[in-house]
Amino acid sequence: MATRSDTARSRTTLFGFDWLTVALVLGGVLCLYYLAPLVSLFLSVPPGEILARMTDSTVVDAATTSLLSASISATVATVFGLPLAYWLARSESRWTNAVLGVVVLPLVLPPTVGGIVLLTVFGPGAPIGKAAASAGVPLTRSLAGVVLAQTFVASPFVVVTAKAAFEGVDRTLEHASRSLGKGRWTTARNVTLPLAMPGIAAGVTLTFARAMGEFGATMMLSYYPRTMPVQIWVSFIELGLDNAYPIAILLLLISVAALAVLNTVAANPWQ
Repeated sequence: MATRSDTARSRTTLFGFDWLTVALVLGGVLCLYYLAPLVSLFLSVPPGEILARMTDSTVVDAATTSLLSASISATVATVFGLPLAYWLARSESRWTNAVLGVVVLPLVLPPTVGGIVLLTVFGPGAPIGKAAASAGVPLTRSLAGVVLAQTFVASPFVVVTAKAAFEGVDRTLEHASRSLGKGRWTTARNVTLPLAMPGIAAGVTLTFARAMGEFGATMMLSYYPRTMPVQIWVSFIELGLDNAYPIAILLLLISVAALAVLNTVAANPWQ
């Protein structure tokens, strides 16, 4: 006859193994699936050859374009996204869920669909695209087009992450500031923003990293100037897989750097 302790033990074990051990083994398989291709990428080409190819003008141009456009996209997303995140976190309007749905929509759209959507507004045949081209600022096949595509795809990260950071600020501290006669803007600037800054920094970092890796919408809206993901695709199609390795490794290193920022300067949004 099974005792109560035997029943409790059976609920925490599987075939004699502790559930925590089973979880580690199953999760470890998934982690190996993540790491194996990354390690294989670094082992595929000798380091000296990779460093030599990274000095190629096409690689340098693609890296420069990506760093510049991603920096602009992250800045634009922060300037417009932080006020929206604050409103979403503090507003009691019945429209907050609808607005949040609009913000999250670019995250669930396939990137190529996002590019098509942007072409209907900024393409050469669209009114805004025609007007911009007539003014000498084309919104396709230009750096502006790259920024538009990256901002559309990446900006939700700063909004969603900053919203969570604002919601994590103790409201009693804001109430105390308001009770001392400080306005909403002064309270937000001196109390809310400093306390939420680690989370905001995480959102900006994620936005930058996502903009660096954007491919589908950028391909549709602005094939030139080529960003690093686009150049990886071109190198793979025209010259083979080996020629795509240097830019892929460089982009991977930037992603690792972004992850390091999330675990040091910023607040890791997944913890």
